Amino acid sequence: MKITRETVEYVAHLARLDLNAGEIDAYTRQIDSILEYMDSLNALDTDGVEPTSHPVPVACVMREDAVRDSFTAEESVSNAPARTDTFFKVPPIIEVE
Repeated sequence: MKITRETVEYVAHLARLDLNAGEIDAYTRQIDSILEYMDSLNALDTDGVEPTSHPVPVACVMREDAVRDSFTAEESVSNAPARTDTFFKVPPIIEVE
């Protein structure tokens, strides 16, 4: 066994987790299983395998950043339900008594 019940209890204490005995046993088995699997992966021969930063080629899907004309202030508020000059008028969210 790679991990002990005491280690799981200690980590649970540090994380302020209140685990019952059944949960501690279950987590001990699960973490031990994960660590055993990691050992089997570490046993693989990876000589000559190029390291990768991402399993799939990554390409930028964003459009090119280009300068173009924007709306005028009048165009921006032209469809506003309520406005004051070139500003949107919104209802107050805090009522003053």
